[in-house]
Amino acid sequence: MRGKPNRMRSNEIESLKKHLRLSKTQRSILIGMLLGDGHLESQDSGRTYRLKVEHSIHQKEYLEWIYESFKDFVHTPPQIKTKLLDGKRYTSYYFATYSLGTFRFYAKQFYVGRKKVIPKTIGKLLDPRALAVWFMDDGSYKSVHHRTYIIHTLGYSKKDLELIENVLYKEFGIRVRLHKQYNRWRIYVQSDCATKFRELIKPYIVPSLEYKLGNTMPKE
Repeated sequence: MRGKPNRMRSNEIESLKKHLRLSKTQRSILIGMLLGDGHLESQDSGRTYRLKVEHSIHQKEYLEWIYESFKDFVHTPPQIKTKLLDGKRYTSYYFATYSLGTFRFYAKQFYVGRKKVIPKTIGKLLDPRALAVWFMDDGSYKSVHHRTYIIHTLGYSKKDLELIENVLYKEFGIRVRLHKQYNRWRIYVQSDCATKFRELIKPYIVPSLEYKLGNTMPKE
């Protein structure tokens, strides 16, 4: 009888998983994370996927905000992880969701094999909240001199980013340029659109990451 409570708990979890559905807000946050640092992985050849989220311990508030949005999908609350790299100790904060079929659509959109790509459907998927999450993951304020914003998209191809470039202008009226850095590309918001970009994402930025918006409002 020792294993019965565990079996019962497992059955409860399986029953719960069958009824989990993403809300509109959760879908937006997921899209932003997948554009940024979020990762989907499958342990059953693509039948189900789990979402893994990990950030520096300095971004603990941000990760806890994401966790609160997905806690019904998570069995174990966020954990601290420490690793040594080149003699330096790095501390991160992470969690992973259940493996669910509901994530399969997004995995098929954002991955070719194990390589992350920007899906051709991004124009239908991207909204201001998703853009804000992407910025919180990978964005920064350029400088007081330039007074604009960068999204550090060094893992994507130029072709992928040209797709985003078109979507940002078509959907939000935001013009960006692609800058090359060490044979990779990043998104640079044109300075005359910086205020529009800021106001679009500002309502969704968590307090601890508001510094990324800069202290000086860019002028149109």
